[in-house]
Amino acid sequence: MNLIIREASLGDAKIIIDFQIKMAWETEKLNLDRAVVEKGVISVFNDPNKGTYFVAEEEGKVVASLLITFEWSDWRNSTMWWIQSVFVIEESRGKGVFKKMYQFLSDKVKRIPSLAGLRLYVDKTNTSAQGVYSKLGMNGDHYQLYEWLK
Repeated sequence: MNLIIREASLGDAKIIIDFQIKMAWETEKLNLDRAVVEKGVISVFNDPNKGTYFVAEEEGKVVASLLITFEWSDWRNSTMWWIQSVFVIEESRGKGVFKKMYQFLSDKVKRIPSLAGLRLYVDKTNTSAQGVYSKLGMNGDHYQLYEWLK
């Protein structure tokens, strides 16, 4: 598999929107409002402080995407990158696409002194993703996520 990992551009927005709608359905059986997702994705491209999308391409076709958002760590005096909104098209799953994206991101974090590391959250029932993250050397032993949603 010859993958190119790159920062996404506004021209990738439509596929990222499609991926987000598919991911929400696959992982949580949520039927998202396309207009809301469109506005959310476009707002990231319009305001880089919200995050940065990355995509994986194979032979000119985008096969995966993810979003990096930022968390300031006063303990480390540096920024944590949060991996969010991960989606790999079905026919590319199990072929190491996320692994290559993760390696690309972790290499960037290692080179940039102002970055402290990578974090992500995963649904408790998504055991296949948990297995992938564990194989990459990540662990879920330290924190438990709590949330309140409007």
